[in-house]
Amino acid sequence: MLCRKLALCLCARFILLPNLLADTQKPVFPAADWEVIAKPESAGYSSARLEILRSWLKTHRTTAMMVSVGGRVLFQYGDVTHVSVLASARKSVLGILYGKYVVDGTIDLRKTLKEAGLEDVQKFLPMEEAARVGMLLEARSGVFHPDGDTDPTELCPVRGSQYPGTFFCYNNWDFNAAGTAFEKMTGKNIYDALEADLARPIGMQDFDRQRQKKVQVMPASVHPEYHMYLSTRDMARIGLLMLNRGKWGDSELVNPNWVAYQTTLMTRAADLYPRGFAIQNQIGPARWGFGAMWWVWDTPKLSQGVSTGDFYGAYTAMGMGGQYITVLPARDMVVVHKVDLDEVRSEDYVDAEEFQTILQMVVQSACKNKCQ
Repeated sequence: MLCRKLALCLCARFILLPNLLADTQKPVFPAADWEVIAKPESAGYSSARLEILRSWLKTHRTTAMMVSVGGRVLFQYGDVTHVSVLASARKSVLGILYGKYVVDGTIDLRKTLKEAGLEDVQKFLPMEEAARVGMLLEARSGVFHPDGDTDPTELCPVRGSQYPGTFFCYNNWDFNAAGTAFEKMTGKNIYDALEADLARPIGMQDFDRQRQKKVQVMPASVHPEYHMYLSTRDMARIGLLMLNRGKWGDSELVNPNWVAYQTTLMTRAADLYPRGFAIQNQIGPARWGFGAMWWVWDTPKLSQGVSTGDFYGAYTAMGMGGQYITVLPARDMVVVHKVDLDEVRSEDYVDAEEFQTILQMVVQSACKNKCQ
């Protein structure tokens, strides 16, 4: 059943997307360092418009930002080597790590949470015992337990009111439990897997295993938060891996079916819960729904023809305060934005609406006709 679902996702996400590169044109990947596009106009973008973006960023508390097109750096701002916490963007990174072990059978997403040994301080209700590991990745477990950071009674419906798999609620308990499930099923520490399966193969330049640390949330829950600390340019490598369907050079690090599964829209923007997410993710032109540990562009339906545009097929990792790894397949583009939460006051964070403005400025820097 899972293989069939992943195969269908592959068709939905990649076969129907426009092929922007000729079959004979191989994707570019950074080696020890990134190749930089010397003149944006040579890649079809306006230097003047990108400088306007740079000026706009100076009015905010963006720590660093990086845009790549075709695997080369189009735009940089701030210190892209600076390492800081990813906040909730960590969840998308863990989602990538899951892929290898789901495909080889080490992780069985069909296991119930009880079978996976995920019992918590508060025991599962009879209904919650039907929840499966795969539902954690989609925020659809229906298990509304405390996570040590937020009160589920303020975010999610009453416990036992939603059958597992039928209702989306963005509750950190699901994602923290997914971290515990990963370690129990693989026998590996998340950070060891992050280093061996991702950081080293894609050549992260600033990765430090010692910087990675969990936060215990007892007595609320036995499932800790698995914080991750990465630089902007290393986050961009993650985005490039996803853009290229799990391939890095000649190596397949993540099965393309798994990438497709994660980035297929499963919860429409209008159906997000808590309701604040539904409102936040439908601001102006923004339409971010949810897939499996990745936020996915909820393409507006057109009265005629197939939906297209700069954001068609887009998906993003999203973290509090301004942490983003956004992939725009229609432009062969990765946009990474970072705010150091340890150095910026909460009132100065870059919010979802402000980041959407940044994305619009990036795509609108493309030359409509021939670049001058």
